[in-house]
Amino acid sequence: MARFFTKPDPADLQAGRITITGPDVNHITNVLRASKGDRLVLCDGAGTDYDVVIDEISRDRIVAVISNTGPSMTEPPVAITLFQGIPKADKMEYVIQKCVEIGVTRIVPVITSRSVVKFGSARDAEAKTARWNRIALEAAKQCDRGIVPEVAGPVKFDEALRLAEGHGLKLFPYEEEKEGSFTKVLQDHRAAMAGGEHGRTAGQKVAILIGPEGGFDPDEAEKAAASGFIPVTLGPRILRTETAGLVVASIVMYELGDMGDPVKIRNSGSADKQPGK
Repeated sequence: MARFFTKPDPADLQAGRITITGPDVNHITNVLRASKGDRLVLCDGAGTDYDVVIDEISRDRIVAVISNTGPSMTEPPVAITLFQGIPKADKMEYVIQKCVEIGVTRIVPVITSRSVVKFGSARDAEAKTARWNRIALEAAKQCDRGIVPEVAGPVKFDEALRLAEGHGLKLFPYEEEKEGSFTKVLQDHRAAMAGGEHGRTAGQKVAILIGPEGGFDPDEAEKAAASGFIPVTLGPRILRTETAGLVVASIVMYELGDMGDPVKIRNSGSADKQPGK
């Protein structure tokens, strides 16, 4: 079923309907060729889905009646924040798109000592961040996310470490690390959660720290470890910066999240069912 993100008006919700405006109107009417009586899924971007039936269509808006409301069934139980050292060219856009598909909750671009990309002004950083968030939105639409993952504005390395506080598991894939087993770290974390050693919320929050091309310098690596990031090896091969975060996030999602689990399906109700009737 076609899925779109929208911010429902509280008054509309009280009346059991949602009004769609903006570019999605054209997509629904002219691309999908939808008509009155067709069903859609609308998501508020914060984890709530609305199954709706189109009731009115005009040139600039669509009014749909809510048939069912419930939590999104596509969001994982683990919240991953990727702290990504900003790579060159358009690699950051690739990382954002693919991480949203995998299920990452938040992406924080990090400026490190070896970062090649520099922002000439605050306005440049804001423009780039706006573009990154548009990419996240489009990826969220395409892969049926229940939220639109946030791409934060670029931060310096020390600020990234501060933002990572409060995560129950902090992973630091490091090319100089030869013994820290990624597999064992995940196994130990899962066992600790099962034993109640982590608070439920903190235990479900995972931070991943990835360096740019050239990696982190030794001082940054020491700071990361001192702040609670666990250095791990990803094996005998060196992964590119745009690959490493995707690999780590995928493995975490498989081991601690819902990747590979049976698909959960929420009862969408009947097409003619309306709230209060």
